Order: sequence, then structure tokens, then C-alpha cells
Amino acid sequence: MALNTSAEAPVPVGEISRLIGGWIDRLGAVWVEGQITQLSRRPGAGVVFLTLRDPSYDISIGVTCFRQVFDAVADVVGEGARVVVHAKPEWYAPRGQLSLRAAEIRPVGVGELLARLEMLKKALAAEGLFAAGRKKPLPFLPQLIGLVCGRASAAERDVLENARHRWPAVRFEVRNVPVQGVHAVPQVVQAVKELDAIEEVDVIIVARGGGSVEDLLPFSDEQLVRAVAECRTPVVSAIGHEPDTPLLDYVADLRASTPTDAAKKVVPDVGEEAERVRMLRDRGRRCVDALVAREERGLANALARPAMEDPHRMVDERADHVASLVDRSRRTLGHLLDRADSELTHTHARVVALSPAATLKRGYAVLQKGDGRVVRDGAEVEPGEALRARVATGEFTVRVDG
Repeated sequence: MALNTSAEAPVPVGEISRLIGGWIDRLGAVWVEGQITQLSRRPGAGVVFLTLRDPSYDISIGVTCFRQVFDAVADVVGEGARVVVHAKPEWYAPRGQLSLRAAEIRPVGVGELLARLEMLKKALAAEGLFAAGRKKPLPFLPQLIGLVCGRASAAERDVLENARHRWPAVRFEVRNVPVQGVHAVPQVVQAVKELDAIEEVDVIIVARGGGSVEDLLPFSDEQLVRAVAECRTPVVSAIGHEPDTPLLDYVADLRASTPTDAAKKVVPDVGEEAERVRMLRDRGRRCVDALVAREERGLANALARPAMEDPHRMVDERADHVASLVDRSRRTLGHLLDRADSELTHTHARVVALSPAATLKRGYAVLQKGDGRVVRDGAEVEPGEALRARVATGEFTVRVDG
């Protein structure tokens, strides 16, 4: 129930603490899973104090238990171990502190961890986070590589040395974080997000050396898997050794079996690339040489043809034939002209012989009436009618007599 309070009628701290304690006392016992980060076992003390932390989030809670409860698992449980605790929430009123009173502690075995990871793997796969279509290709030659690894770790040394040996000009943006324990997940997630936000970073490598299943658990955390899935920058997983397969391997754009393998897959080898360039250059030179040689042979074959060796030979061979044709055409044209001249002369002679002028020269005359009509019949004239007579060399007027 809500309290009726005001600035004039406040509730004392002790009352608030008592009420909170009453609410918490009404809570039943719960099973809680977490990782032990602090463990205090004072000699002779009947109570053991420990801190239980959620490895995925920055949240911790204190746990107390009787010594005999902890002694039952003391041989297999220590700091960093994952446990399941059956406890009841308690409120310590003098300090206003919430804690758990453990009645039973169970270590989380490897088999159980693997079973949980398999369930998480199936759930994330069903969401499509491991789909091949989501994988982004790595750049051929990254200019700046983001590296998330442990401080002064063998994984960091392997990646840096192998990458710089392969391509000396490569640059790194390194984020050193815890790679195991309760602080690993949030800091690895933060480092990945920081590197992904840098525009110049072309690819991100998350690297860690080998370890037990428990040591590699941070790299199977759901929060980290989802953070990598949201990255715009390609991510390479280089966790542990070849048999180790944390969930990060499935969501990453590329899985490397070891940190050294990651350096080899991300950075090209300058010697190999120089050799490849040399081979391609030699191949290109051979192709060009073969092309030039083939064209030279074709040109030589073309120049070896008779028409190319003596270009005027064909013209000279045809010159006599052309001259013969020209002479023949001249003779033919001359014959045609002579025949046409002869025919024209004969035709002219016939025309002259048959022309009216020739008839008039033989003494004939042409009589015309006044209107110019030629008189062909004596019945066409009247006595006394004046006619015009045309002779070979002139004309004169005559009159019809009778």
C-alpha cells in the first residue's frame, strides 16, 4: 500500500526500513544463478560471505550462508565459479542493505553449461543472427584494424606480430579488456561498440587464447552476440583454439581458429601479394608478347603476298589489256562514226534530190493563191485571178487567162 506522506508529515528512516523489510520478508525463496566474485571464509566463523554477480550486466548482490552449507561444495566452488543458489531475500534494516540467505548452493557443471549454451544457440539461430546472408565480406587490405583482447596477452602479441610481419604498414586500434571473469562481457561489448563507431576502422578482431569452457563463457553471452550482430563493421572471432566454438564464432562475419589465424585471414601477406603481382605482370607481358608476335606473323604473311611485294604488278599486268580495250574501242567508235557519216551523206543526197528546191531548179514552179495555198488543181483558180509563181531563184505574179 502507498504511504500517505508529505513534507510536514514525513516517515522516519527506521519506519521506511522496517516497511521495506516487511515487504521483502513476504517474498518466498528463489533459485538464483550467478558468478562468485568475492568469497570470505573467516576461520572459526559460522557464516560465509560471498558476492554473486550477473556476468552479462553490472549487477551484484551479497549472499550469506552458514558454513556447513558452503562446506558441502567448498571443494568445487571458488571465486569465478558459476553457481545456482537457493536463497531467501533478506533486508538488513540498520544498514538498509538487501542480501540473500542461501540454504543450498549448487555448482553449475560443464554439461549443464553446454546444454544451456545449446538452447541459446538454437534460439539465436531461429532469429536469423547466424544466417550466412548477414555475413559481411572483409576488406582486401584494411587500413585500420580494431583489436579487442586481454592486456599484454599472448593473443594480442600473436595478432600484432603476425599482422605486421605480413603487412608492415597495417595500423591497429587496440582495446584491452578482461577476457574472462565477471567484468569480461560488459567491457568486451563496450569495446566492440566503441570500435564499430570509429569510421576509419575497417574490421574488428575479438581475440583470446585458449581456456576451459568456463573461461570462454563470456564469448557465448547473449548480450555480446547481439552487440556483434548489430555491428556495421565486419567482425572476426578468434577465440581459443580450433576445437573451441563459442557462440561468437557463429555470429561473427569470419571465424578464425586462433588469433594467429585471424591475423593471416585479415591481413594479406606483402610477400605473397608482391609475388602475385610479379606473376600477373609476367603473365601480362607474355600475353602482350604473344599478341605482338602473332600480329607480326600476320603482317609478315600479308607482306609476303605478291600483291604486297610488288603493288604495281597487278596494274602493269592489266595495263596492256586496258590499252588493247582502249584501242579496240577507238577502232569500233571510228567504224561507227564512218558508217554514220556515210549514211548521213547518202541521206543528205536523197533529201537534196527530193527537196522542192531541187525540183524548182529543174524548171518547175509552184503556184500559190493570195492566201498562200498551193494550187494543185486547175479547177481551183478563176479566170483573171492573180497568182504568185515561185521558181528556183525567186518568185513573180501571174494572172489566169481563161
